[in-house]
Amino acid sequence: MVSGLKSKIRKMSRKSRSAEYKRKTAETVISGRLDLDGQGVGHVKTGMPFLDHMLMVMSKHGFFSLSLRAQGDLEVDFHHTVEDLGIVLGELLRRVLVEKGGIRRFGHAAVPMDETLAIVTLDLSGRSHLVYHVEVPRRQKIRDFDVTLVEHFFEALVNHSGMTLHINVSYGKNPHHILEAIFKAFGKALDQATQFDERLNGVLSTKGEL
Repeated sequence: MVSGLKSKIRKMSRKSRSAEYKRKTAETVISGRLDLDGQGVGHVKTGMPFLDHMLMVMSKHGFFSLSLRAQGDLEVDFHHTVEDLGIVLGELLRRVLVEKGGIRRFGHAAVPMDETLAIVTLDLSGRSHLVYHVEVPRRQKIRDFDVTLVEHFFEALVNHSGMTLHINVSYGKNPHHILEAIFKAFGKALDQATQFDERLNGVLSTKGEL
């Protein structure tokens, strides 16, 4: 009986784990939709093809559906749009995780991609903190995308979602492999942290709240 009740509650919670958010500034206009319990389908158009690919990879491996449309002052610099995309995704996560009862809270994934190994560990604690230990050797751009902007993306995401996030790349040579492994690992870790655990009654915290 108790198990059946928990299962029913879990299914009800899953139905509501989606959100929409739009951010408009003098520099960017970004609209997004996130469904944590989607099918891993990403529809992303930011004007930066490489970042589009990374965000769709993240969605695919995280098994959540993500839609993002962005218009920004890319002719000036990619920084504004990349940072605001992190803000939008962070706000979407904050909205879909208003109720954290029953979720595992912690997520961890290690993803290899050829010569690269990326490790992502996160805690949906409500406390914003980013550790980013990533060295990208050789060139600093993939086509016209500055790879150093990825740290700013995750920093904005963390600050607006209330997440503790550690990103560590143990080793790697190819910048594309390094960043793709990071986004895949983040998607997988987020999927793990947001899954329901039938053993939990309320939130996974001795404080009783997150």
